[in-house]
Amino acid sequence: MNGMVYEKLETEVEIEGIVYPVDMAFDNIMLLLEMMNDGSLSNGEKVFYGIYALLGTELEMDFDKQVMIFDKLIENFVHQDQPQEAQVDLEGNIMPTVKKKQTYDLRHDESYIYTSFRQAYQMDLEKEQGKLDWRKFKILLRDLPENTKLKQVIDIRMRDYPKGKHASDERRKLKELKRTFAIPGTLEE
Repeated sequence: MNGMVYEKLETEVEIEGIVYPVDMAFDNIMLLLEMMNDGSLSNGEKVFYGIYALLGTELEMDFDKQVMIFDKLIENFVHQDQPQEAQVDLEGNIMPTVKKKQTYDLRHDESYIYTSFRQAYQMDLEKEQGKLDWRKFKILLRDLPENTKLKQVIDIRMRDYPKGKHASDERRKLKELKRTFAIPGTLEE
């Protein structure tokens, strides 16, 4: 997120000469991301509902243009801090991308996120709905102190199993912890 300290966050977008406010409330964006991962919706429905969620209105234009606008909204507002270009080596060859292990899930871990924000920032996320900007939320989430519940759960998920012939009891305990705190569908044995 560039410029938050010395520039005001962008909260509007101009489309064909009309300026629209963009609803960047963290809870709105979380619902949008959940909707985008909903396999029961068609891509067309996702574009329609996504534009409506972000702009609070329907756009009267052809579908291809709506798709382009929706993609730009997602790129410029929701995922703005993620790299857009492929990584290359010194010879200019595209490097293979390594899929990062999922460390948390906004929906599955929402109680840990809530309690961690209360603990670290004395912030009640329920009272921040409709107010706290998604981009600020992501920074606060990323920078939670290590002693918060979410960071402790992430540590368990990321911890390597101990090795050696005397580590079987530690392995068993960590295996149980990983099972307890696993994100559904991500548990590796």
